[in-house]
Amino acid sequence: MNSWMPRTLSRNMKAGSAALLLLLWQTAGAQDLGSLARARGVLETSGGACVLLDLWLAQTPAQQRRGLMRVRDLPDARGMLFIYRREQPISMWMKNTYLSLDMLFIRADGSVARIAAGTRPLSLESIPSGEPVNRVLELKAGAAARWGIQPGDRLLAPVY
Repeated sequence: MNSWMPRTLSRNMKAGSAALLLLLWQTAGAQDLGSLARARGVLETSGGACVLLDLWLAQTPAQQRRGLMRVRDLPDARGMLFIYRREQPISMWMKNTYLSLDMLFIRADGSVARIAAGTRPLSLESIPSGEPVNRVLELKAGAAARWGIQPGDRLLAPVY
């Protein structure tokens, strides 16, 4: 009995080690959002309401590629603002993104061009801006409807 016990323990330790490595890989794979620049943003709705947001800023191509990948929870008044140097047609996707999001495509003047509400998690489907924009604001799914955000509403701050 002692001859197989070390092998069983060894197999169990290997399985446990593999599970630990997978957990560490998933954690390491999640972007450290705390390392991103942050800003406060104000969305002004056509109904006259102002929504104060705490934003992570995705400013570099690497940050933009990662976005909210592997993030499992997003507080209601928090989001990620993707900032591009010039207005251009932009397409987003949900690869490795576990949360359904509302994507607000924003023109250089701060107005919302298009809202892609309730995006499908983990999808490789392209989500286009529909026109040239220079920012995309990602919020937890349902935020746009809950706050009454519509195309034409404005992101007042931060200004880029």
